[in-house]
Amino acid sequence: MTETSGNRKVDGYIKKLKSWKEESAKLREIIRDFDLTEDMKWMHPCYMLDGKNIVLIHGFKEYVAILFFKGALLKDTHGILVQQTENVQAERQLRFTSLEQIVEQEAMIKAYIQQAIEVEQAGLQVEMKKTADYSVPEELQQQFDENPAFRDAFEALTPGRQRAYLYYFSQPKQSKTKVSRIEKYMQPILEGKGLND
Repeated sequence: MTETSGNRKVDGYIKKLKSWKEESAKLREIIRDFDLTEDMKWMHPCYMLDGKNIVLIHGFKEYVAILFFKGALLKDTHGILVQQTENVQAERQLRFTSLEQIVEQEAMIKAYIQQAIEVEQAGLQVEMKKTADYSVPEELQQQFDENPAFRDAFEALTPGRQRAYLYYFSQPKQSKTKVSRIEKYMQPILEGKGLND
C-alpha cells in the first residue's frame, strides 16, 4: 500500500475544522494507508479508486463518520454500519464519538475499507429501487387527477425527490394525515423543490 502526499485542500479542511479535528485527522490517516486518491468532494474529504468514490469523511454535531458509497453491499459482520435515513439506498456510515473509539476500532475500520475497495474492484452495483417500485398513495393520485399541473410538477422532480415524497406521503396510516402532508408540500413540489430543500 503506498502512502501518497497529502492533498492540500484536505489539509486545509482538517486545519479549519472546529469540531472533530483530531478524529477526522485520525480517520484520514487510517484511510490513507490504502492506495486511494484523496480529494475534496461535496466539501468533504473523499477517497477514490480509479475515479470511483469509495469513502468520505464527514462530521456532524453528535458524531464524525466515514461514509461508504456502496455500504449496502458490505458484509456488516460487526453490525455497526448505519443507514442514515430509510430513503438512503446505497450509502452506509461508520460513526464515531471519540478519538479513543477510532483508535480502538482501527483494525475493524480498515477491514471495512478493504471490503469497500474489493466491492468496487469487483464492479458490484447497489440495485436501486426505482420510483415505479414505490406505490402512489390514493390521496396523492386524487390530487394528480384533480390538478394536472401538480402531477406534471411532481413528474418533473428528480427520481430521488419523487421517491422521498412517495415514501413520506405513504407513511401515515390515516388518510387525513396523508392529505395534510400532501397539501403542505404542494407548493414546494410546484416550485420543483425536494422534501428537505
